[in-house]
Amino acid sequence: MSRSVCGALVLAVLVAVSGCASLPDSSTPQAIGTINRDSPGSSVAAPAPGREPDLLLRDFFKASTDPSDRHLAARQFLTAGVSGSWDDAASATIVDKVDVLPETRSTDKATYTIRANKVGQLEPGGLYVAEEGSFETKISLELLDGEWRISELPAGVILDRAQFLNTYQRKSLYFLDPAGTTVVPDPRWVSGAQDQMASQLVGLLIDGPKAALAPAVRNELAGVSVRGPITKADGRTAQVGVGLGGIRIDFAGVPPMDEQAKQLFAAQVIWTLANAEISGPYVLLADGEPFDDRFPNGWTTADVASMNPFATSSATVGLHALREGSLVSVTETGVTPVPGYFGSARNMRSLALSQDGKLVAAVADTGRPAPEPASSLMVGAYEDGAASVLEGGAITRPTWAPDNSAIWAAVNGNTVIRVLREPGTGRTSVVNVDAGAVTALGTTITELRLSRDGVRAALIVDGKVYLAIVTQMPGGEYALTNPRAVAIGLGSPALSLDWSTSDTIVVARAASDIPVVQVAVDGSRMDALPSRNLTAPVVAVDASTTTEFVADSRAVFQLNNNDPAGDRYWREVPGLTGVKAIPILPG
Repeated sequence: MSRSVCGALVLAVLVAVSGCASLPDSSTPQAIGTINRDSPGSSVAAPAPGREPDLLLRDFFKASTDPSDRHLAARQFLTAGVSGSWDDAASATIVDKVDVLPETRSTDKATYTIRANKVGQLEPGGLYVAEEGSFETKISLELLDGEWRISELPAGVILDRAQFLNTYQRKSLYFLDPAGTTVVPDPRWVSGAQDQMASQLVGLLIDGPKAALAPAVRNELAGVSVRGPITKADGRTAQVGVGLGGIRIDFAGVPPMDEQAKQLFAAQVIWTLANAEISGPYVLLADGEPFDDRFPNGWTTADVASMNPFATSSATVGLHALREGSLVSVTETGVTPVPGYFGSARNMRSLALSQDGKLVAAVADTGRPAPEPASSLMVGAYEDGAASVLEGGAITRPTWAPDNSAIWAAVNGNTVIRVLREPGTGRTSVVNVDAGAVTALGTTITELRLSRDGVRAALIVDGKVYLAIVTQMPGGEYALTNPRAVAIGLGSPALSLDWSTSDTIVVARAASDIPVVQVAVDGSRMDALPSRNLTAPVVAVDASTTTEFVADSRAVFQLNNNDPAGDRYWREVPGLTGVKAIPILPG
């Protein structure tokens, strides 16, 4: 395994074991440590006395992960003059494998070179931007009254990745998809105690989505504010968002809304808080009065269940597979060929079911010699016939839009298309997607998968994993915008991918030691999934919020996310062993 992927995956596994998502912390929650806010009930410890300058620098980097009161903890390591002038707000660079190398040293002065691998940047609003490269800077120290203190350093904060993951927590804000049918995650990294988390997240929610996501989502909270403190449901101000007792939020500036708009507003608030482990009931007020007369005593997640970001259609549609080129339905007792064209054909290479399981799109082998097109995109009803809608030398596995109205695919590695299907007539038309931002990254797109909310697209371009935003332009056409690499340090080429949840993807890579990984949509984490029972290469992956399915060189396997950690391993899917098969879930 390459050094880069080994370090990334081992660290991610260690963090997962330690419970990164809910680690306790005593500082006031900050999206990034540039806000001047005191840390309630805590004092800042002075640097340990008698530390050698190199050790003091390492202590300084650790203290820099506490953002409260403009990094007051880190400022204790600076001389008085430098502490007053240090611009901690200039940047926040996240690094790994930090080396502290001596440059020069005398009896009262020392200079060290800091070298590390740059892995990310923390931007205002708690936005993590994955990066790759080297980092180097110089820091000087002076001996004052027998103690070393930093006398010269660059602007901005340097955060050691391990310390960053132990101090900050990744929480998702939830905005609305363009149709208002579900909520869309916008991950942010915040630092703080759980009893301040609700205030922090609601404030960020009001501020709106990150710039790249803004054209593709809606925010019903735009322009509102919060009146007074956020409390427990009964008005208590202690331990807000901790344990039972619910939440009470009084909004100001809420415009007139119908019941549907209120439902969308509430869904954003409730799913943002619920997925940050802040339990209900959620008492929402507007200028002191119930936000919605239907819920005077508060809302619950059941009241907005239709917009649950972790809901999936795979449970109702069920598992299918492409076995020996034909579509089969898979149950605990075995496999059954699907009636109609897709169950009788023997030449299909890849296939996608619509979200409701009623429609099918498949890439079939034409069997024609070059230079004739080798692939044909076939579309039809689940148990009926099919028609070819386009041909090409290579067509990626199709992927369905959430409303089942369109199929997306990449043709010949560099053209992204949408196949529009009229619900009543079944007529199809093909339109191009503006994918210039993606094709500029490389030569060949080999995988394209839409998220279940339809707002993001995960792609493999020349073996690298990217996420792009699905944006509808003013004229109605679509574009893939702001693509970003997210699996930095993957080490081996990506072979296949799919969405696990709305903010994580599963990636199969060309490696035998760790063939399958899970990647956060902001690129902040990459976790190794178990490899027990798998035989490389893993050539295909499909996933739901509860289960991952993969096809290796000899069978189809499933991994249950609810299994205990010690008993979590890949199990063979009955009926799909010893044959060429690919797992298929809706989407």
